[in-house]
Amino acid sequence: MRAADREQLIVDEAVRFFAAHGFEGQTRELAKRMGITHSAIYRHFPSKEALIERVYEQVYLSRWKPSWAGLVTDRSRPLADRLTQFYLEYVERVFDHDWVRIFVFSGLKSFDITNRYLRLVGERIIAPAAAELRHDLGLPPAAGALAEREHELFWGLHGRIFYIAIRRFVYGTPTPDDLEVIVRDAVEAFFSGAPAVVGRLARS
Repeated sequence: MRAADREQLIVDEAVRFFAAHGFEGQTRELAKRMGITHSAIYRHFPSKEALIERVYEQVYLSRWKPSWAGLVTDRSRPLADRLTQFYLEYVERVFDHDWVRIFVFSGLKSFDITNRYLRLVGERIIAPAAAELRHDLGLPPAAGALAEREHELFWGLHGRIFYIAIRRFVYGTPTPDDLEVIVRDAVEAFFSGAPAVVGRLARS
């Protein structure tokens, strides 16, 4: 097997391994599971942290669509339509057993995967969406504590949708099969209240 193919095989198996066992899982056990020597892993990755970094790149960065940032700020369409499209595409990409479980394990073990990914969401989706809502309402840009409160409104929408994945892949409880209607309901409910809240905050 070519070195590049073996390296990719290790990454693929590491994704499944960490999703099942968390980051407490040892690379020695990963090697045993793959039927290779422990040293074979370290010929491709100098440390467990380096392997985890490749897992992050494969599981998270490869599923992030650069077009999402432009979608959120496309003022040729209503903001509700933009966010509906974003979340429909988002759930299609991230509602995955390995994606969700690695995300949760990373947060519990203080690996930087969760924080880095949430920064990405915050910078490219949450903050721009909050600014777009202010623009739609004819309000000036927010700053400081006011901006933080408005961002939290959008994090609430994001969390509502993502919590379905937590219930499905972490708690193992029943969740709706038709995620499209759930996403549409969540965005509609958000816009039935959030603009009024932002307007009130702007006047206070």
